[in-house]
Amino acid sequence: MFRSESNDYQHIFLNDIPLIDVRAPVEFSQGAFSHAINLPLMSDSEREEVGICYKQHGQSAAIELGERLVSGDIRAQRIEQWKSFCQQHPNGFLYCFRGGLRSHITQRWLHEAGVDYPLIEGGYKALRNFLINENRRAASLPIRIVGGNTGSGKTLLVRDLPSGVDLEGAARHRGSSFGRTIIGQSCQINFENRVAVTFLKKYHTGIRSWVIEDEGKTIGSNHVPLELYEAMQLASIVVIDDPLDVRLERLQLEYIDSMSADFERVYGAEEGWQQFCEYLHHGMFAIRKRLGMERYQILLNELDLALDYQKSGKGSSKHENWLVPLLNEYYDPMYSYQLSKKSERIIFRGDSTAVRDFLLHDSLSHDSLRHDKV
Repeated sequence: MFRSESNDYQHIFLNDIPLIDVRAPVEFSQGAFSHAINLPLMSDSEREEVGICYKQHGQSAAIELGERLVSGDIRAQRIEQWKSFCQQHPNGFLYCFRGGLRSHITQRWLHEAGVDYPLIEGGYKALRNFLINENRRAASLPIRIVGGNTGSGKTLLVRDLPSGVDLEGAARHRGSSFGRTIIGQSCQINFENRVAVTFLKKYHTGIRSWVIEDEGKTIGSNHVPLELYEAMQLASIVVIDDPLDVRLERLQLEYIDSMSADFERVYGAEEGWQQFCEYLHHGMFAIRKRLGMERYQILLNELDLALDYQKSGKGSSKHENWLVPLLNEYYDPMYSYQLSKKSERIIFRGDSTAVRDFLLHDSLSHDSLRHDKV
């Protein structure tokens, strides 16, 4: 069965069309799409056996072995899973790696079970290549970078702007040693896919320039796509200069109050509290060498006192005793040094409100929003 959208990859991603990924679980774990579900034709071990057979005896023997391995109740169970998905998502598609043998076998077995369902032309590889090209196209468009010290609300500002692209949200990490989120990071390919889909959807609304937070090459374990990172190194910068008390209030909410509540919501009160404590200890431990062991131990002691105070129900205000020196003695000097090397690219400085107003009225952003939709 062929549907006209079978090779309209833009339509598929713009509309989050439901997809059946019939590749083996190990392939799915190495890279997939957010609106795809893994209902494999073969398990990892079955795929491995068939692959060995293919290399040694050719395609016909491999197909015959696959038919034997996936037969009887196993085959019936997998067909039933596919049928259920097809009934729930009649507008969807199925695919394997290249749109070849596995997706055609799946399609044939579904047809024999009374269901005609289309496959993606070119399979996963074609979809993935489409998104790689989207990231390249996005990197060729004008960019504004939002800089500022830790706690300046850069991410919040980027999320609030129509042309803002939240790389940290796509990476599921806040980009610092304390950047872990409850969701946890995914593999590099999934991160790149999420970034590309974000660009695609915004581009489709007529946006032709981007506002992106100042990031390094990596966000946690994920690497910013190379073409995008290189473009970011040439982009103009706007800098948020918020006072320390405002920044502390944001950090207290995001890294302490919200994170402790999230951990307890996910893991329960006792386990959640332990996970929260480990999260903060891990963040401090990760920068111990840069702090110096003596300073690290002092701040660690303050952290433990703050956790004890918070655990006793007295609130989280004591966390300022380690947050303030950590900002003053580590994060702020480090970022000031990094920013000094980019000083010629700075085009505006102000508090978060002033920077937001500047970007909303920036000729670059304004011009980008005047384009007709594509």
